[in-house]
Amino acid sequence: MMRIGIFFGGPAREREISFLGGKTAMAHLNKALFQPIPVFVDSLGHFILIKEELIFEESIRSFYPPKRLQTAPFNVYIESLPDADAAALLKEVGTIIQPADFAKHFDFAFIAMHGPGAEDGSIQGLLEWYNIPYSGPSVLGSAIGIDKAKQNEWLKKSVGLEKKFFVLQRDDYNKYGRETLFEQVKKEIGIPFVAKAPHQGSSIGLAFVKEDSLEVFDKAIKKCLFIEEIYREEWITLDDEAQVALLQKMVNLDEGIGFPVVFQKQVYHHPANLLEALREYFTHTVTKASIQSIHSEDAILLESFVNGNEFSCGVIQTPAGQAVALPPTEIVIDESVEVFDFNAKYKSKLTRKRIPMHASLAHLQVIQAQVKQAFEDLGFGVCTRIDGFLDTNGIVVLHDPNTIPGMSPSSLIFKQMAEIGLNVTDSLTYFIRQSIRERLRTGKNYFVLCQQLKGLDEAIATSLQAKAAQVVQALEITGADDEALETSFQAIKVQAAELAARGTENFRVCTTLEIEEGETLLPLHVAHLSKDTAKEMLEAIKTGVHPLIAHTREAAIDITKFYTNV
Repeated sequence: MMRIGIFFGGPAREREISFLGGKTAMAHLNKALFQPIPVFVDSLGHFILIKEELIFEESIRSFYPPKRLQTAPFNVYIESLPDADAAALLKEVGTIIQPADFAKHFDFAFIAMHGPGAEDGSIQGLLEWYNIPYSGPSVLGSAIGIDKAKQNEWLKKSVGLEKKFFVLQRDDYNKYGRETLFEQVKKEIGIPFVAKAPHQGSSIGLAFVKEDSLEVFDKAIKKCLFIEEIYREEWITLDDEAQVALLQKMVNLDEGIGFPVVFQKQVYHHPANLLEALREYFTHTVTKASIQSIHSEDAILLESFVNGNEFSCGVIQTPAGQAVALPPTEIVIDESVEVFDFNAKYKSKLTRKRIPMHASLAHLQVIQAQVKQAFEDLGFGVCTRIDGFLDTNGIVVLHDPNTIPGMSPSSLIFKQMAEIGLNVTDSLTYFIRQSIRERLRTGKNYFVLCQQLKGLDEAIATSLQAKAAQVVQALEITGADDEALETSFQAIKVQAAELAARGTENFRVCTTLEIEEGETLLPLHVAHLSKDTAKEMLEAIKTGVHPLIAHTREAAIDITKFYTNV
């Protein structure tokens, strides 16, 4: 049985999203093929074989730093405790291991981390140095995938890019007047435009400039540079509790600039110390306080706003290495959501996913063709999610390739994989198997990797044969009314996921439908079960298979037949 080190956490602002991905891998990995080994990567660069029960905590800060060091009223990350003995604290949550010893503990590294240090080739290069095969694209593909500014240049060469963009250097922002820079940006790309921190993901460091306002422009740039400004007139109206809440928001990586920060040329690690400094600072007649994260950007990417429907489209590979574009998915956003930021993406119930996106078959095919071309030209491999827009003139505008897509059970990539017939467990098996195949291309450790690949293929085949020999277990979704049907749907989804993760059960999910002749028990496709609600499941059954999805399933047949009994 192959030992899979599941790497989660890391130094980036997306570490909590990484934590969700780690949980997904732990829960859904095929236990008949793999032994999951949780590896917590802290923000200081330590690798820890974490106690397995801790991965199911609510967040990283629930266990590290330990709660006894989370002194009220603040809840902080380890960076805020520079005097703490990190090695001693880590012993409370697991066992520290060194990269040279990785092979003693696992055979393959499943990377569930995001952002700088994880998606830029850093961890990939470390793993290659120690001959540990890992998931996802190579060092080259990862390096390309982290830089949004460079991506635009490469996408333009690959598929053309009907979008204006401008890279604003931090030195220029500090050197020249805001008015001069704003006028230059307006001349280059016009208004409205989007400002992005080029090395961040999960919509962190993202802002829109929708009006001809120097103030709005300046706020957007500061957000992308992770600069927080507090005005005295605002501060003095806040009571103690509100002041604490403001600084806690700064600590939270999904909405704040993150600690440590620089204020008045001094580094502050803990928000309590900054709070004391701010209270002293504002006792004087000072207009504002400018606070900067020590982790910032050297440039900001500014892109002209695209009027159209936004989509996300995964690209995967057949066992022979041929690219297959999955069905483009539309993010349908409630009108009340002004910015599709971190909270809108992960915490809001005001967004939903439409697969495939609402567009003509011809436009959908153009999207698939362009994301496949970009996938191949930019040197990606295994799986990459490429976002974009279909503008009001029917032009496809690609942006933001993501080489390690988010991997919560409801993530876009898993919903798109479901459309071709792979559940979350089968998708994870695919990621691992195809990643080993991709590592063979490096010219390193070739024969060892060949043996590992052969062993996994044999294990997959044996597992499928054993399940095919079983009597099929039927899981039935039933309900006399909408509420009961929804309850049954959600319960069966959980049960099916648990059975799939065991890797030894042959089961089928069905639901009862009314037809002219009476009732019939309809076997469900994986795509039906991947819907968020029973209502969406029934709508999908009624609508039938979209022509694009039917074509995509055919293109992916060499993948699905390899991992399922179908």
